[in-house]
Amino acid sequence: MNTRSRFGRLGAGLLTAALLVAACGTGGGGASKGTVNIAIHAWVGYEANAAVVAYLLEKELGYKVEKKTLAEDVTWPGFESGEIDVILENWGHPDLEKTYIEEKKVAFDAGVTGNIGIIGWYVPGWMVDEYPDITDWNNLNKYAEMFKTSESGDMGQFLGTDPSYVQYDEALMTNLGLGYKVIFSGSETATVQAIKTADAEKKPLLLYWWDPHWIHAQVKLVQIKLPAYEAGCDADLEKVACDYPSYDLNKVMRTAFADKNPDAATLIKNFKWTNEDQNLVSDYITNQGMTAEVAAEKWVKDNESVWKAWLP
Repeated sequence: MNTRSRFGRLGAGLLTAALLVAACGTGGGGASKGTVNIAIHAWVGYEANAAVVAYLLEKELGYKVEKKTLAEDVTWPGFESGEIDVILENWGHPDLEKTYIEEKKVAFDAGVTGNIGIIGWYVPGWMVDEYPDITDWNNLNKYAEMFKTSESGDMGQFLGTDPSYVQYDEALMTNLGLGYKVIFSGSETATVQAIKTADAEKKPLLLYWWDPHWIHAQVKLVQIKLPAYEAGCDADLEKVACDYPSYDLNKVMRTAFADKNPDAATLIKNFKWTNEDQNLVSDYITNQGMTAEVAAEKWVKDNESVWKAWLP
């Protein structure tokens, strides 16, 4: 074989390989495979999930990601309209799951995130030191006076966060006969500030909160013991008188999207990390001044052995 024919075949092979790479549209400069519409719910742990998944979809698989900030209950109709492709941290919406997964079949359970979600009522640790029996819900009425605020009037104040979150605190107050009024802060950020103030200034605070969340590493919060959760005890909000269940947090994906985008679907299904992972990325975003993308990039660089297994 002469030199020219060897070069010609080599050149043709390189051109074919280049065309294949361009057609695949992988991360690093090729054409995008398509767009993934990720719902963003208003708490930083969710943003941490979305940051890492979005980073890998774009940098490793060549997709474009659109993040759409929506209230939880508003997100689900997007599976039917095609405006939303994935929820990355579902905290339990059995009514919506029934409608969109079981009945309309436009979405499906895409597996657990690895995070265990705990919703409950909390007080700062200093309050438990001073009032040891306050963690029993039966004793809350005798302490209601010190929780009064200008907003709660003659009742004790119970601080909610965002009313669109999974919560039934107003029903619990009524059904348990507790003299408290639920006042919603409106956002995770506002509640975090209330927690920090209550801890630093020794201000009484009874609130709705959850774990995982990075604030638990900074402020000691102690959970109130409500009547134990039993399956179905929260089915009727007119009668609910039990604690919240713990959640194996899961992902929900649009069926038509998964059918047309198997690589993205595989990554999303395989995405699974720990509360510690989520809290670390949340801390990067909230307390270390990193953008979501920079926080995700740092975690990805430090944890290649974890995320490599998620790729198709």
